Amino acid sequence: MDTYIVIGNPNTRKASVVRSLSGCFNRSVRDIQPLGGKTVLRLYARVGTLQDSKASPADFIAEAARMRCNAVLCCLAPSANPDHPDRCPDAQAYLAAFKAAGWRICSIAVLGQNGGGVRSPHLLQFPQAPIAPINQTARAVRVHFGWE
Repeated sequence: MDTYIVIGNPNTRKASVVRSLSGCFNRSVRDIQPLGGKTVLRLYARVGTLQDSKASPADFIAEAARMRCNAVLCCLAPSANPDHPDRCPDAQAYLAAFKAAGWRICSIAVLGQNGGGVRSPHLLQFPQAPIAPINQTARAVRVHFGWE
């Protein structure tokens, strides 16, 4: 499963970026064209952080498997859900669970300043995302993800 992640604190406009990239309001499967004429991604997009919706890493992995897609786009908070830290851990724990499930982390976009300590050669930070026009941020994230 190809995995595209948006990480950010509250009010960094994660949901707006995901909606701009995917055209989905909450959860939906979409076809996304990668750059260079590569095979279309059958992408399951989920708006809102997994921690806020109380979806554990295992829950989301199972949910994505039911969608019969070959890629996912989701949002993560840098830190764990304060009311459910065991069930909804920090972004690093979600990424570790995704990798353990055999998912390939293709790209990570960090909106704002806090990436939760996540390190990856596929990570790019967008520090101006909370104040920049949303179309500019979405365009920059789309380029980072390698999508048309």
